[in-house]
Formats: sequence, structure tokens, C-alpha cells
Amino acid sequence: MPEPQSYKNHTRWFPPFHFFAAPVLVLNLIFAIALTIHHWNWHRVLFLWYIVLSLALIVLAIGSRVMALKAQDRVICLEERLRFAALLPADLLARSKALSQDQLIGLRFASDDELPALVKRALDEHLTRDQIKKSINSWRPDYFRV
Repeated sequence: MPEPQSYKNHTRWFPPFHFFAAPVLVLNLIFAIALTIHHWNWHRVLFLWYIVLSLALIVLAIGSRVMALKAQDRVICLEERLRFAALLPADLLARSKALSQDQLIGLRFASDDELPALVKRALDEHLTRDQIKKSINSWRPDYFRV
């Protein structure tokens, strides 16, 4: 069983991406630039193409990560709206439509017991995602994040 989640340890690292693929792609770009600088007279077009290709791979990696996170955020917002319908009183449920996507994502970690008070506070005080997460006393873990 993983360590209980909290604000301090909820960040998700995906080692194959964060500690292998991303560093290798950055090193590849650095290597392409260094080769171009040191051997400019040999094959200019080829070395420039190597830099462009290296940049394209970095953009592809970042883009795929961003798309996965966006899809996850949409699912989180849907889950939270369904949870709100079950847990919030009618007046607060009506007001909850004013919550931003960032606020909804922050609220996903709040336990069912503290959710209504935290939703009210987020609306009244315009709390950010990070402020909401720091305000949570009883953390509801999410081990399935991308």
C-alpha cells in the first residue's frame, strides 16, 4: 500500500517520462546544437534538421503529457460535479456552478465531510487550487492520477 497521500506528497511523478524520456530528449537537443556549432561546415542542412527534429520530439513529448492531463482534468471536473450533487445542499449546489476548473481540481482531495464547508469557502474567498489543497484537513487520496 502506498504511503498515505497528503499535500506534501500528492505530486505524481512518472519515472519513465520525468526521469528518462524528458532528460534524454533535452540532452538530444543539446547534442544537436553542439554538433551544429562544432561541425557547421560539414552538413549545415543536416545539422539544422537535427535541431528541428530534436525540438519536434520535445514538443511531442510535452504535448502528449499536456493532453493526458487535460483529459484527466475533464474527468475530475465531471466526478466532482457528481459528488457535489450527492453531498452539497441545494443552495450550495446551485452556487457551485461558479467554481473554476482549477478550484474543482483542488476540491477533489477534500473528504466528503469537509467538502461543503470548503466549497463555500472557495466560493466566498475565491481560493486558488493550491490554497484549497492546503486547507484540506482530511485528505481523500487519488492514486489513479496521470
